[in-house]
Amino acid sequence: MVIATQLRPDRLAFLVSMHASLCRQSVPWEAVVALDGADPARLPAALVADPRVRVLSLPRAVGAACARNLALNEVRTEFVNWADDDDEFTDNAMALRLRVLEETRVGWCAGYSQDLHDDGSTALWRCPTPPGRHEAGDVWAYWKDPADTIPLGPTTLLARTDLVRAAPMGGLVQGEDYCTLAITCLAPGILLPVPVYRYRKHVGQMTAQDSYDHLEAKARVFAHRFGASLRAASLSLCDAASATT
Repeated sequence: MVIATQLRPDRLAFLVSMHASLCRQSVPWEAVVALDGADPARLPAALVADPRVRVLSLPRAVGAACARNLALNEVRTEFVNWADDDDEFTDNAMALRLRVLEETRVGWCAGYSQDLHDDGSTALWRCPTPPGRHEAGDVWAYWKDPADTIPLGPTTLLARTDLVRAAPMGGLVQGEDYCTLAITCLAPGILLPVPVYRYRKHVGQMTAQDSYDHLEAKARVFAHRFGASLRAASLSLCDAASATT
């Protein structure tokens, strides 16, 4: 698990809730929490006391994308999942996807997400990609245009760590997680029709800010082209390999 945070006061309670959702998982896990220029003394006590939580303290703020990628250097597990400091996982999120990965040996397993509102209610978000197995590159067919809804929720992906390192966060100030969807261009995977992640809706989130739309279109174009190019390169290599056998 990789989480980046600036330990903003308005998000500390959300980070505690994220950690609590990890504690409810029924399979072993560990988390790398990247402090994006934040004072380690502000880290909530529950995380400090948990030996499964390792802290990467960065000397200055570098932004979410860079902080997450630097935290990826510290991952020691076979599989990894990105997460935001203000969201949470459903109780069976890890066990369901881990079982699929271990039984099928695909490269990634994802699920649906839920919007989590202030009153505790949730609303299911069904991504455009249909449930079931998808071969490498197939998911991109459900993201035909950068302006379209993204084909999967990036934080619903549990994937082999080597694949995540091949398609990490993009070098963007927003929309960096769209680039992680390119993992689906590198290996087959399975989408489960069950919610595995809760995306908290609140006034402090980036997507709720007035400036969010200023760069959103450009970020989407970059991420879409990144995945499409990676898919094309992967398919070209596969074709070349088939031609020589």
